Amino acid sequence: MNHADPATTAVPATTASAGTPTHPDPVQATPTGPGRRTFLRSVAGAAGVVGLGTLAPRVAGAAPTPTPAPPTDDAARAVVFHGPTQAGILTPLQKQAAFVALDVTVGSRSELEELFRTLTDRVRFLTTGGTPTGAGPGAPPVDSGVLGPDVVPGGLTVTTSVGASLFDHRFGLAGRKPARLRAMDTFPDDALDRARCDGDLLLQVCADDVDVVVHAVRDIARATRGAMQVRWRQDGFASPPRPSGTPRNLLGFKDGTANPSTTDPRTMGDVVWTKAGEVAAVDGLPAVVEPAWTTGGSYHVVRLIRMLVEFWDRVSLHEQENMIGRRRDTGAPLTGTHELDDPHLERDPTGDVIQMDAHIRLANPRSPGSDRLRMLRRPYNYDAGTDANGNLDMGLVFVAFNQDLDRQFVAVQKRLAGEPLVDYISPFGGGYYFALPGVRAADDWYASRLLA
Repeated sequence: MNHADPATTAVPATTASAGTPTHPDPVQATPTGPGRRTFLRSVAGAAGVVGLGTLAPRVAGAAPTPTPAPPTDDAARAVVFHGPTQAGILTPLQKQAAFVALDVTVGSRSELEELFRTLTDRVRFLTTGGTPTGAGPGAPPVDSGVLGPDVVPGGLTVTTSVGASLFDHRFGLAGRKPARLRAMDTFPDDALDRARCDGDLLLQVCADDVDVVVHAVRDIARATRGAMQVRWRQDGFASPPRPSGTPRNLLGFKDGTANPSTTDPRTMGDVVWTKAGEVAAVDGLPAVVEPAWTTGGSYHVVRLIRMLVEFWDRVSLHEQENMIGRRRDTGAPLTGTHELDDPHLERDPTGDVIQMDAHIRLANPRSPGSDRLRMLRRPYNYDAGTDANGNLDMGLVFVAFNQDLDRQFVAVQKRLAGEPLVDYISPFGGGYYFALPGVRAADDWYASRLLA
């Protein structure tokens, strides 16, 4: 699917990865309130927010702490917010997601810091839950009410990433840009709409229920109005395993079989987490130096891929399976019986069973040294109804986290150029971003080390 051997579901990690601690397991967190201050909209009456985009002023004096919502059901499930890495990367896949790319509209570095502090405060509260404090008689409500009187965390994670354009002339950050970060490449089989690509920031908002995602997007919009504006947005959903095993994408194939295990800290240290300092030359790539602040971050790739399902559905099952290299019903490689069977490509060197241009062979050749191509994928399906011509508009929000953008995602993408599957998919948007290191404690905030 213009990505590595199909993968979606991530398993939680519980220990530190080689030099970089992973984010803790999802737990029922102790509510901590919204932090040092409460942010309110500066313009009354703008209840319906279309863009995330005036940063509300700080409220003078001490901010009241919201009362924690009592845990009553699964909606009370909270994912730990604080940690050396962000949630939403190793967190098990939630059912619903929104990917919101934004352009920053503030004019100074101090205002950019205020934006990140505000965003941190809101996400800290939303992922913990509680009862919003009233703004007083005559004032607009401080919450949309979408979730009722109490904000439930609902397994919410908001993964905040920065794009290459944030490091232009505006904020004096050019010398602190992650070494591989740039605008998204155009590959030979792409049909990119640049209005649906890139952006200064990306918010990956995931939760167990769609109303929790919608509520979070609206709350962040209210708090940051005038500081950033939506560039593009794509919502997605994760399908349940049917009948068991790995979930399926909208081509009907299991999508997640070959993902690396997030319970292995050494693997995550090699695959996901960027390490500050010199990155050695490999596979023809030049050596680079990652800035010190990038430790605990990850290159965050999002690709919006339309699936031409009306054409795909007219292709024989035999041909579909040959293009993928797996059986549709069980997910097993064509050389095996069960989903998790090793395809043993070395025993089929001429492609008599799994064709030489099959997706799984190109994406993951399983040859000596190919382990360095692995990435952690966390994609979602999408269904956007129909296009202007009445054709079904659905497909994949491909998401991957990489230690090194070029060594992993870009190298695999180049291998997939011209595969038979390109006749049935059309990548049209997305971007390259860098997922910020985690917010470590109550007095920390997103991008604190970047802006230090």
